[in-house]
Amino acid sequence: MAERAPGRAESPFVLVTCEHASAAIPKRWQPLFERDREVLATHRAFDPGAAAVARALAQRLSAEAILGGHSRLLVDLNRSPGHPRLFSEWTRSLPDTERKAIFERYYMPYREKVVRWIETHRGPVSLIHCSIHSFTPVLDGQVRATDVGLLYDPSRTLEGELVGRIQKALRDRLPSDWKIHRNQPYKGISDGLIPGMRRQFPAEQYVGVEIEMNQRHLSSSADRQRLGQWIVESIVSAI
Repeated sequence: MAERAPGRAESPFVLVTCEHASAAIPKRWQPLFERDREVLATHRAFDPGAAAVARALAQRLSAEAILGGHSRLLVDLNRSPGHPRLFSEWTRSLPDTERKAIFERYYMPYREKVVRWIETHRGPVSLIHCSIHSFTPVLDGQVRATDVGLLYDPSRTLEGELVGRIQKALRDRLPSDWKIHRNQPYKGISDGLIPGMRRQFPAEQYVGVEIEMNQRHLSSSADRQRLGQWIVESIVSAI
């Protein structure tokens, strides 16, 4: 939250991020996608529905919101520097000088903004960082059973406790047949922004949780609004 209320030392600061919020490609790099413009409208370019939920959550909590402003097909903000999939098939083969230009102009400012915010707001009460994502229902021909995934590091006690509260709150709101899984469809300790922040900040000061929404529940405006409301209400009640 932007300002800690007087007498509320127990209240955590909250940061909301969305690394795959946008499918935008800056003008300089648009020729790379001239033959494949249709891909920019797919989940390969961004996480449908995630940006709206991130904004709604931040607004509800009066929290800081940091959203990515370009497609992950340019450079992926949820990868660590040097990761083999930091750049996509459209940018991976660019000359070193051009990849460096993309990295320095679009990747580092985002990462540095997140780090600066955490550095400024961490303290005796653990700061909470919620990163909002969505995922495709079918990957490589395999149907994913998870409806909502909660990603965290099981070795960090405070993260496990927060995830437990969020999971319980979601079960009270979501349809009874929906599956709420921990560390699915990805592992919470796999490469990403939050795992990167864990390497920089101790467990007693930093609690990072990723929320993953199955895109099969985000196909219409009404569906997006409904799931978004459930997610936001559950996180708010858990924090």
